[in-house]
Amino acid sequence: MVDHLANTEINSQRIAAVENCFGASGQPLALPGRVLLGEGILTKECRKKPKPRIFFLFNDILVYGSIIINKRKYNSQHIIPLEDVTLETLPDTLQMKNRWMIKTSKKSFVVSAASLTERKEWISHLEECIKHLLTKTGRQPCREHAAPWIPDKATDICMRCTHTKFSTLTRRHHCRKCGFVVCADCSRHRFLMPRLSPKPLRVCNLCYRQLLAEEKKEAEADRRQAEPIRSAVGYEPSSGDD
Repeated sequence: MVDHLANTEINSQRIAAVENCFGASGQPLALPGRVLLGEGILTKECRKKPKPRIFFLFNDILVYGSIIINKRKYNSQHIIPLEDVTLETLPDTLQMKNRWMIKTSKKSFVVSAASLTERKEWISHLEECIKHLLTKTGRQPCREHAAPWIPDKATDICMRCTHTKFSTLTRRHHCRKCGFVVCADCSRHRFLMPRLSPKPLRVCNLCYRQLLAEEKKEAEADRRQAEPIRSAVGYEPSSGDD
């Protein structure tokens, strides 16, 4: 189906329509060989509360954004390369049913469909596109994923110290490593995680200690690996050398 639709006029018109809905705030989406396969509204678990989002599935990317006027205007465009995506089916909660997680190296989040059938169709089409793309590029599935943020309303107290109670004056913060909701005292540190951002990000105290330990371990491994190299390129000075 992808090969049949690629570079056709109807496909170009559909992609242009999506670009127009995002307007100047969105990035250009038309590329040679790119095909728009489907679209739909899913509920995304956001930090404050679940919100409807428009999703567009292409043969190589997944695009989603906020709905201003359905079928006419969207903003806050996000583009996710499918070769970076892993899916995980999740159990229902009292608030949301037909849930699954979209995991990537930079961001992971939970969405839910209106019905079980709709969830199966989304997951089936996504997995088929991901499999085809990985086969085409020869890449391996992504193994490292960003932790999803736990919604603010999931807890009234810090998930690390378990005694600081959140209020209007006591803000909630999120650890970028584990996604936990934490207080300021439990997330005083920032750590550079290039996979997520070029700037140091807020992390909880526990994750900070773990990240420091991993960094130290990697540095020690690099040092040990470099020692044989330095020995190999070394030399014994001759009697005439100063």
